[in-house]
Amino acid sequence: MEPGPEKRRTQQSFKAGEWLKFRIHYGILNASYATLHLTSDTLRGVPVYHVVGRGRTTGFASIFFKVDDTYESYFGKVDGKPLRFIRNISEGGYTKDIEIDFNHGEQRAVLQDNKKGEQMSFDINGSVQDLISGFYFLRNHYRAEDLVVGESIELNMLYDDDGIFPFRLKYLGKEILKTKFGKVECLKFRPYVQSGRVFKEQESLSLWVSNDKNKIPIRIEADLAVGSIKADLDGFNALRNQFSIIMD
Repeated sequence: MEPGPEKRRTQQSFKAGEWLKFRIHYGILNASYATLHLTSDTLRGVPVYHVVGRGRTTGFASIFFKVDDTYESYFGKVDGKPLRFIRNISEGGYTKDIEIDFNHGEQRAVLQDNKKGEQMSFDINGSVQDLISGFYFLRNHYRAEDLVVGESIELNMLYDDDGIFPFRLKYLGKEILKTKFGKVECLKFRPYVQSGRVFKEQESLSLWVSNDKNKIPIRIEADLAVGSIKADLDGFNALRNQFSIIMD
């Protein structure tokens, strides 16, 4: 299911200043924290949102598996199209340092691999998102009432030298989760991810987002190639809309 004109109405699910913090558990360990911070910026004369995502292992877990990840995305405030994506990660000895510049006028994207000193070019004829911009694009372009249980949202993504990946997000229905903030009604999804180095299989990931105007992630669970991981929303600031909590 791709977004038709009736589903492209901007819903204003976020605003500049939004900050989300997630507590990540690896098995019984409180493995790390991750944050997403959204600000306003200008890139190539275009008003954009600039998102910085950071993930770090802390404490005892860092002895076994050290993670130091930074993701950045610049995407248009009006159309949500990505203009620049940065992925600089270090995960237990596995490292990546890439930058992607999107030129939608020429329908090309240029990927610079700073680690290998290589450059690649991709045809982006049609809509494409990076790993971070895609998250914000979906928040603004899909409404709960348009979703059908069992159907999938489809989105083309480019965030690595593997090329454009046909991302699918299957809607599984509504579910109420108990969180540190109280009970939250969520929309549950099954993202289809690339299996291999990190994920055990394509259907190993589950995602719950708040069923309100913010549509922020509440919980993520995944079976990894080794073990399992769970991330819970641990803090937030400057949400555009009221965060809906179910009062008993």
